[in-house]
Amino acid sequence: MDAFVGTWNMKESKNFDDYLKALGVSFAVRQVGGMTKPTTIISVDGDTISLKTQSTFKNTEIKFKLGEEFDETTADDRKVKSLVTLDGGKLVHVQKWNGNETSLVREVNGNALTLTLTLGEVVCTRSYVKAE
Repeated sequence: MDAFVGTWNMKESKNFDDYLKALGVSFAVRQVGGMTKPTTIISVDGDTISLKTQSTFKNTEIKFKLGEEFDETTADDRKVKSLVTLDGGKLVHVQKWNGNETSLVREVNGNALTLTLTLGEVVCTRSYVKAE
């Protein structure tokens, strides 16, 4: 888990608008969301992980324990059941709501973090670089 801890600044995003569209996010919100370059801050306190996302548009924070399901309200206001696990060095976050499911997979390689968002056939990748 140590590799994920730190402050991560987004540098590139591919296919995010299509992912938001698949989630059912409105055009106006997608426009703003597509222009934002969020910062993600991951920290660990005992067995509780905190994942904060900060941007000029919206700030969110979730706290969870690996392998324990929890209730989450997403940045686009979906109420989901979430489960985060560590699988082969990847932080796998699965959200389920109304018969739908999306996965958010974070993978660290040196000072780079790749976030892969998948909903059905739609795949979005967002690349982050670790802050000094």
